[in-house]
Amino acid sequence: MLFLFSMLMGWTVYGQTKSVQGMLKDDKNRIVAGATVKLTSKLDSMTTGSNMAGIFIFDKVKADTFKITVSNLGFERFEQEFSIPKGESKHIIPSLTLQQNSQMLQEVVVDGVPTVVVKSDTLEYTMKDLKLRDGAVAEDALKKLQGVEVDKDGNVTAQGESVKRVRINGKDFFGGDVKTATQNLPANIIQKMQVIDDYGDMANVTGNKTGDSEKVLNIQIDPKYNTGHMTTLRAGVGTEDRYQATGMWMGMREGEQISVLGNLNNTNAPLFDFSTVGGGARRGQGGGGRRGGGMFGGSDGLTKIGSIGLNYRKDFNDKLTVYGSYSYSHSNNTTISQRFQENTLPNIMQTDSVQSNSNTVGASHRFEANVEWKPTAKDYIKISPQFGYDNSDVTTGTNSLTYRSNVFNNSQAQDIVANSTAPRFGISGLYNHKFNDKGRNVFVNMNFNNAKTTKDQNAILDRLLADPNNANAPLDSIYEKTILEANNKSWNGGASVNYTEPVSEKGKVEFTYDFNKNKYDNSNKQQGFDRDGNLIAEDPKLNFDYNYDYSFTTHKIGANYLYSGDKITYSIGAAAQPSQLRGDAISSGLVVPIHRNNMNWMPIARFEYKFSRQSNISVNYSGTPNEPSVTQILPFDMSTNRTSIVIGNANLNPEFSHQLNVRFRKNDFQKGNNFFAFVNAGLTNNKIVSLSKSYFDDLMDYQTGQTNSTLVSETRYLNETSDKPFNVNSFYHYGKSLKEKTYNIMLMGGISYSKTMGYISTEKDDNIGQKNVARNIVLNQGLMFRYNPSENLEINPGVRYQFNHTENSLTNRNTNVSSWTPTLIGSVNITKTTIFGADLSKQFNNGYGAGINANPFVINTYLEQKFLSQQRGTVRLQAFDLLNQQTNVSRTFSESMITDSRTNRLGRYFMILFTYKFQKFAMGNPEGENRFPGGMRPPRM
Repeated sequence: MLFLFSMLMGWTVYGQTKSVQGMLKDDKNRIVAGATVKLTSKLDSMTTGSNMAGIFIFDKVKADTFKITVSNLGFERFEQEFSIPKGESKHIIPSLTLQQNSQMLQEVVVDGVPTVVVKSDTLEYTMKDLKLRDGAVAEDALKKLQGVEVDKDGNVTAQGESVKRVRINGKDFFGGDVKTATQNLPANIIQKMQVIDDYGDMANVTGNKTGDSEKVLNIQIDPKYNTGHMTTLRAGVGTEDRYQATGMWMGMREGEQISVLGNLNNTNAPLFDFSTVGGGARRGQGGGGRRGGGMFGGSDGLTKIGSIGLNYRKDFNDKLTVYGSYSYSHSNNTTISQRFQENTLPNIMQTDSVQSNSNTVGASHRFEANVEWKPTAKDYIKISPQFGYDNSDVTTGTNSLTYRSNVFNNSQAQDIVANSTAPRFGISGLYNHKFNDKGRNVFVNMNFNNAKTTKDQNAILDRLLADPNNANAPLDSIYEKTILEANNKSWNGGASVNYTEPVSEKGKVEFTYDFNKNKYDNSNKQQGFDRDGNLIAEDPKLNFDYNYDYSFTTHKIGANYLYSGDKITYSIGAAAQPSQLRGDAISSGLVVPIHRNNMNWMPIARFEYKFSRQSNISVNYSGTPNEPSVTQILPFDMSTNRTSIVIGNANLNPEFSHQLNVRFRKNDFQKGNNFFAFVNAGLTNNKIVSLSKSYFDDLMDYQTGQTNSTLVSETRYLNETSDKPFNVNSFYHYGKSLKEKTYNIMLMGGISYSKTMGYISTEKDDNIGQKNVARNIVLNQGLMFRYNPSENLEINPGVRYQFNHTENSLTNRNTNVSSWTPTLIGSVNITKTTIFGADLSKQFNNGYGAGINANPFVINTYLEQKFLSQQRGTVRLQAFDLLNQQTNVSRTFSESMITDSRTNRLGRYFMILFTYKFQKFAMGNPEGENRFPGGMRPPRM
């Protein structure tokens, strides 16, 4: 509280001295608008932007001598020192000339649609021409960008690929959390949005790209709004005891920004996604110390959430920047689901109908910081510490019915109560030194991540068995209770060195070395009990005490040649990567060694060709080794109960995955046309596959002492060496804009194909099984239309189709599911201050398993009234899921099972919401106070 108070008080302190004014032009004497201009001295650190006339202004300059730095996409960086003559209070700098960057594609200016800058790895949209309604947030702007989609849960995809992280002015915002930024940042203070194929910090610093890219969204704030603050407060109550209370405060001044967010609701609207991990200085190499899947997020079930977070950034001068965030969230989720599982078995049809009710109560803390320092013009240092803590209590009740060849086999009830805690910390850092301007460079980075998970679990299984020879016989019983304690420690560490040497004007050679190590130190102890709570000491399947300690180490040495021309850019070379798997698994004095050495050779290949300033194609290859998981490699039975057994394989070798990515882009933004397409292909050597067995075994009910024959499922693991699993997926998007974006047509779709394999058996002692090859084809197609003549009216009809085909070689059985989803989304201003909106979506599903199929028709609508001075207040009456049909239907497949699932989601409720917003900027408010967006959006329609 003292820290926040001091920060807020400091926001009101400003000096009063001189003013500086200048103008920007390019080398053809054309005005340069929208450039970022920075003034720095021993006493000043200010940032602004050039206006539509190319003019920039700095007020309250303290020093007489200062440096002006100008940066803008498509131009070389400009730096020059200036002095204010003695006695002047207003100094006008002669026009500054920016030189176009020869490595960048030229800027494309489009009348009537957003200005677009096309670069090989970046697509930049200017926001000035978007037709946005008062109260819009960044997410609303994203929905209007060609090639970008936002689904009902707020997930963002660009050119068919998921956006993994978000940045504000080039720096991670709340650790890169996408929804936190897109659903809370006001749209009308945004100058540009950039969709970037990001290859990590080394590529950003040196330009040398390695590995696969990930989609990153960078949001640039209009520099004229870099001094001021904004506030949004929202409260709502509704039927079914629904409630929402949210708040946001964001303050900005020259070189400094702070954001505080808070959220409390039971409408499935999480503020943070804790599965997002900030980029740090070295992209995570997998293994120990990295956080697992998100504890929050998603829309399945009913969730109560409370969250708070703080994001801070400070540019101390042009050499030192510090930024980071802290987030906390507490969640209580209840999910009810139904599953229909069809097992792949030779000559037998086995199905399971499963119903489960799960409650998860959890809390997560996340702290991330970054320090960037440029001690000299040729040196750059970045340090990124990270800390986190997760705690969860999970209670799950499951009831299932199993049939074999359409004959009832057993019913089972299983209850599990588990608690886990997971503290973690990590640090990464990099150093780059630029020897000269010709390309001689050395880059070094490192990382270390550590995590520890402690888990306590109580599980009860009660299975009733049918007599296959006598349907009228009473059901026999298998009962067991287990108490499990697990302590899992892991860490990951590594370092890499990259050296480049120029050999010609456009070519250079690159030498790389990369070291990475994942270390695991785990222990598991379990005890079994009967119905009366007596310890069953004699059964080793229920009682065990295991320890396992192993590591996976890789070294990668490579060399390649890089060429960067006006049209063609390519990199070609080779790398060697030896890997080592070392460790031991220990149980009751039995020691099983885990020792394995492997060598992988891989090409280094990357190619890009620029057909024109708006069209290019890129091809990239990458290779990655993957070590076996703890479950896959531990050679002991570590099952919670005797009817579902998992046994690892200490003789497993690591996998090696090959990935090939091809991207093509052709745009004609002057005519409102754009086309994106990509194809990704992957192939795996030494793929770790499962041996799935389903057989009858004699198990004793320790309460009655009776032995019963019951169905047991068992999973083992092995390397597939005779065949290579692979997958191919593709996506395309074609967009057409007409009449200054009044009409927009979007056609998108794709196809994916995967070939996986596994081994199946119905014999207890069979450790080879029969090979099953599973093939899956998924076809997606969508057609969308937008009519948007002004910000007062928008209508978006569309339809999507999906077809999912699965076939298994062992059973010669093919299955198909399909869905049609027509949608209609729109809003209209009834009066200048009254808005009506609706969102309709109907699903037609076909082919899902028994009891799973559903065809929900979801209708959401709202009526909104603005009032108070400058329309700072808003009252909204919102209806969610009017027909109370919201549900989620999906299909997943593996080489041994096809699973159809149906999960509950938030159902019908009505809510009234009040929103109050206020903003003040030193250089004026965006189009008046009424243009300030809603900050935190209301619950998604």
